[in-house]
Amino acid sequence: MTRYAYLGPAGTHSHEALLAFAGPDATCDPMATIGEVFNAVERGKADMGLVPIENSVEGSVNATLDALAFESDLEIQAEIVRDIHHSLCVAPGTKLVDITRIVSHPQALAQSRRWITEHLLGKPVVAATSTAEAVRMAVEEPGVAAIGSLFAAKTYGAEILHEAIEDYAGNQTRFVVVGSGIHDRTGQDKTSLALFMKADKPGTLHMILSEFAFGQINLTKIQSRPTRKVLGDYMFFIDLAGHVEDENVRLALDCLRLKLRQVKVLGSYSRVGKGGQ
Repeated sequence: MTRYAYLGPAGTHSHEALLAFAGPDATCDPMATIGEVFNAVERGKADMGLVPIENSVEGSVNATLDALAFESDLEIQAEIVRDIHHSLCVAPGTKLVDITRIVSHPQALAQSRRWITEHLLGKPVVAATSTAEAVRMAVEEPGVAAIGSLFAAKTYGAEILHEAIEDYAGNQTRFVVVGSGIHDRTGQDKTSLALFMKADKPGTLHMILSEFAFGQINLTKIQSRPTRKVLGDYMFFIDLAGHVEDENVRLALDCLRLKLRQVKVLGSYSRVGKGGQ
């Protein structure tokens, strides 16, 4: 049976995404950080790991990008896109007027800022390590309201005062499953890359884009990120439509390897359709 590590604790959006991907009976081990998820897979304590990589409102999860590019040789095996909905969770019997402070993960707080301003203006806001941890705190401390998911509320026995309090109805998070090896071609694939330049000089990005344009390869994402070496030294993350074994993708990457310091394939995997899995 496949053992999965995920960004915990129990009740997080990552936990819910993993159960949707692997099934309700999957063997799941919660980890405290994204780095610990990667470490668990690398050391054989888990066969695969699931971590968030991008949110439609808050952008990329840099800890995941950095782990893939700089710290690990694991590859992306699959992606899962989930709608993210936030609820106001409290200890049973707590009313809105009883709330003395609000607690949640910083991203959930940011994604619900408008609702908090309209309904709980002036209440102290406290950051938690995860939405699930926030819900657990709210159940244990009457007067504390947590912003979390229905899944977390069910996990910890919280009561829901208000549902769907997120500021943007289209809020989605993309999660990736990481493991060893490149996934087989499916015909509907995506490839993620980390590209490192030999030197920072004019025209480098144009050269990279030209190779993909020549191969008629559609890029679905491009993002620059510091290399963590010296100020002003950057690399590129790129997602493209296709598999590394596709002839046009393979040719483009071979050409880039002659011109760049490193072309690191972060994974080739079945891509998710627009708006869902």
